[in-house]
Amino acid sequence: MRIAMLTNNYKPFVGGVPISIERLADGLRSLGHEVYVFAPSYEEEVEEPYVIRYHSRKKKLKGEYVIPDIFDSNIEKAFSSVSFDLIHVHHPMLMGYTAQYFGRKYHIPIVFTYHTRYEQYLHYILPGEKRKNPESTEGNGTFRSLERKLLYNGSKKLVIIHNRIFTNRCDLVFAPTPSIKKYLTEHGTVTSIEVIPTGLSGKEFEFNRNRVKEIREKYSAGNYLFCTVSRLEKEKNIDFILNGLKLLKEKMGEDFRILIIGDGSLKEELVTRVMELGLKDNVIFCGRIPHEELTDYYHACDLFLFASRSETQGIVLLEAMAAGLPVIAVKGSGVSDVVVNGINGYMTDMNINIWTAKIEQILGNKHVWKEMKQETKKVAKQYLAVQVAKNVERYYRNVLITEDMRSRRRLFLN
Repeated sequence: MRIAMLTNNYKPFVGGVPISIERLADGLRSLGHEVYVFAPSYEEEVEEPYVIRYHSRKKKLKGEYVIPDIFDSNIEKAFSSVSFDLIHVHHPMLMGYTAQYFGRKYHIPIVFTYHTRYEQYLHYILPGEKRKNPESTEGNGTFRSLERKLLYNGSKKLVIIHNRIFTNRCDLVFAPTPSIKKYLTEHGTVTSIEVIPTGLSGKEFEFNRNRVKEIREKYSAGNYLFCTVSRLEKEKNIDFILNGLKLLKEKMGEDFRILIIGDGSLKEELVTRVMELGLKDNVIFCGRIPHEELTDYYHACDLFLFASRSETQGIVLLEAMAAGLPVIAVKGSGVSDVVVNGINGYMTDMNINIWTAKIEQILGNKHVWKEMKQETKKVAKQYLAVQVAKNVERYYRNVLITEDMRSRRRLFLN
C-alpha cells in the first residue's frame, strides 16, 4: 500500500503526535508499505526520505506551535505525483481539511487518528490570561468573568461539534484507548472506531547502564529520585505536582528529588513557584532531552509522577513503564487505560493529600515497589509498535475493500 500521512506537526517538534506518527510509519514500512509523511517545515528540520515538507506560517502559537500553510501549492503537487491508496490524517483541523479535500477529489478513503482532546487546549487561542486558566474568575469583575466563561464554554461546544462532523466524514477513526473510543461515541461519532494505541519501538526497554549510574549520582544525592516528562504548559498540570511535593516534603523531609524533563512557556512561572514553595533543593528542571536519551533517565529514577488530565493515551506513561517505573498519576482520559491501581502504580482524583499518600505508600514498602516494577514492564510489552502496525495494516485493508465495493456499486448504478 501507498499511504499518505498528513499532520500539522512533526519532528523536530517534540510531542506525542510526532512520536506516534514516526513509530507507526516505521512499523508499516517494516511490513513493506510505502508511507509518506506530509509535515510542516521547521528551521531546525533534518531532511528525511519519505517526509514531504510544506510551508509554515511565520507566526507561531505560543511561540512553539508552527501554523501549517495548507494553501501551499506544493502539498497537492507532491500528493498528486504519487498514486496513494489511502490517506491517514492526524488532525481534524487545517491539514484535516486538506485530507478531506484530497479524499473527495482523488476518491481515496480517509483514516483519522484522534490524538488530542482539542477542547482542553482552548487556552492557546483564548485572549489574555485565560490562556493560563480558562475557567478562572480570579481578579475579574462579575460581568467580565461571566463573559469569559461563556466564551470558553461556547468554544468548547463548537470544537466538539466540529470534531463530530469531521469524524463522520472519515471512513475509519482510530482512538488510542477504549476510554477515548467511548468519549467519541458519546459525542456523536457514528463512523467505525477502532482502538489503536501508539506503540513502543522496543528501544524503550534498552538502556546504558553506565549512563544510568551517572544520572543517578548527579541528581539523587542518595535520595529517592522521581521524574516527569512533559511540555511545561497549563494543560499538563505541573503545578499540582509541585503542590503535592511541598506536602511530601513536610512529611518526609529532604529525602527526594524530581527531574522535570521538558520545556514550555510556563517554565519561568514554574521556577518561581518552586522557590515560593521552598522546593529549590528538590526540583531540577532538565529542559528538553533528546528522545533517544530519555530511557536512561527513566531507568535512573524510582517513580514517575504525572498529573495531566488531557491525555488521549499518555505515551510517556508507557515509556516510563518500559523502564520499570511505577506511576503515580491523576485520573484522566488515557491514564485510566494503562495504570492499574495497586498493580503498576496508582491514579487518584485531583486530591493532593491522596496523591501524595500514594507516593509515601510505595516508598514505604520496598517489596510492593519491586513487584510494581515487574508489572509495569509486562504492561509496556503489550504495546510494541510492530504488533500495532500489523493491526493498523489489517484495518487499512478492510477500509480499502469497503471502498472498492462502493466504487463497483457506483459503476454498476451508472
